[in-house]
Amino acid sequence: MFSLHGYGPIILQGTVVTLQVSIVSLAVSMFLGIFGALAKLSKFRVLQIGAQVYTTIIRGIPDLVLMLLIFFGGQVFINQVGPTFGYDEYIDINPFMAGVCTIGFIFGAYMTETFRGAILAVPAGQLEAGQAYGMNRLQVFSRILLPQMVRHAIPGFGNNWLVLVKATALVSIIGLDDMVRKAAMAAGATRMPFTYYLVVAIIYLLITTVSIYLLTWLENRYSAGFRKE
Repeated sequence: MFSLHGYGPIILQGTVVTLQVSIVSLAVSMFLGIFGALAKLSKFRVLQIGAQVYTTIIRGIPDLVLMLLIFFGGQVFINQVGPTFGYDEYIDINPFMAGVCTIGFIFGAYMTETFRGAILAVPAGQLEAGQAYGMNRLQVFSRILLPQMVRHAIPGFGNNWLVLVKATALVSIIGLDDMVRKAAMAAGATRMPFTYYLVVAIIYLLITTVSIYLLTWLENRYSAGFRKE
């Protein structure tokens, strides 16, 4: 068993931060993904183009570049614009918020395609039947579209979540004390990088393994009564 020389609790604290970033980023990406999917399927050309531009740009720029651009570039931009509105104090962007917004913004593009495909998989006739029955659009969405959309979206959603969890390692470069940054500090102090980065790798593996089991259970639950082809 590896000796962590007293850095175990610190890395555990970093693990909690990593999980917090993952969960909040997931919520942001789901919010953007649903609206992005609805925009792509909208009858309004402007919304379609906006959503297409969003997904194309985000999927074409490396995550690391976006993280640096939003955190450092965004901080410079805000402090240059601030005096224009009479705010002369220096504005320091919170690393947690920057990391969450960046990761959520990135994976919102992937969730958009996932949800879009899931919506298209629901037979249009059922939605039309709901409207003919007297349901408004919100009722059709919540009672007919959403329950069936979830079943089709789970596989793609699960893949996005697993990649998102691993992408949280990027927040260490903007100064957020996640477990990667904690491990780097411990490795620098003890000169044992292999030990601490191996611990981080194992923690990530445990998180993704538990996630896979939960996602499999969720997929089986929503697929109950349906024959797999």
